[in-house]
Amino acid sequence: MQDNNAVASINSAKATKSRLWKKAIKWPLYSVAVMPIVLAAGWKVGAGETVRIGQLIGFLAGSVFLLIWENLTNDLFDAEAGVDAFKLHSVVFLTGNKRLIRNLAYLMLGIGLVLMLILALRSNAAVFFLVISSCCLGYLYQGPPFRLGYQGLGEPLCFFAFGPLATAAALLVLSPVNNTESIPWGIALTLGSGPAIATTLVLFCSHFHQVIEDAANDKKTLLVKIGTKRAASLVPWFIGATLGLEFLPIIHGNWPLTALLGLIAIPSAIQLIRLLKKHHNNPKLISESKFLALRFQTLNGIGLSLGLAIEPIFKTWFIP
Repeated sequence: MQDNNAVASINSAKATKSRLWKKAIKWPLYSVAVMPIVLAAGWKVGAGETVRIGQLIGFLAGSVFLLIWENLTNDLFDAEAGVDAFKLHSVVFLTGNKRLIRNLAYLMLGIGLVLMLILALRSNAAVFFLVISSCCLGYLYQGPPFRLGYQGLGEPLCFFAFGPLATAAALLVLSPVNNTESIPWGIALTLGSGPAIATTLVLFCSHFHQVIEDAANDKKTLLVKIGTKRAASLVPWFIGATLGLEFLPIIHGNWPLTALLGLIAIPSAIQLIRLLKKHHNNPKLISESKFLALRFQTLNGIGLSLGLAIEPIFKTWFIP
């Protein structure tokens, strides 16, 4: 009987550790890394331009490597600040080896930057500098001595890194070899701002379930500063801003009606709003709210990209 209990205990511990590793890897979150290039590709296909598949795949891979660096260093910096004492799914906690995580993080950074440099040399030099700028914002978010995320500035940093900067880089990287066009800030702002707010919402929602722990460790996120009730009331504004910025180009005739495919994300948005309105101060019930926000971000970005890309087909089939 004791042997059976011991086996059951071991299996339970393995299952728990497996769940923690799944939470540590956070693979669904990589949607935020790949969305800028997906949006850029959708825009270019809709405009009748050729999309260089090799560049697209390279940018996808480079973006993933850079986000792995960001996630690993965030866990590392939290560990150094003592914030992750409650964070059982931290890779530092799971491995117990800060040096390993540090080395792995900077290996990911190196691979990502080398990929981006190669892509820049095959398109436009500005790509590399835009990516470096995004990485700098990522470091400012959590890295010492800045740790601006601890001062409630994580959301604006996230917006600019995954919005105008990443979108402009993605648009340029798909350009022809040795292209010398200037940075397309106008298109990047129009195309990337709405989806970037959706990405920022993911970061915003990731703090709901850990407000008490963050406050105890002097991590003054926006949630800590304004409280969960007020924060929950802001979520509809994040969603409204996302969709509003995507509606404006359609209203002005700059985007086709098919861009309304971004609305497929609305059910996830409604579910998220209802959850946080009802349970904003219950960490157990809202711990997965960031994944609802992520579902909204992913569906919205994919829908918008597809809507922009199919404009030529839509015109051919439905407009005489």
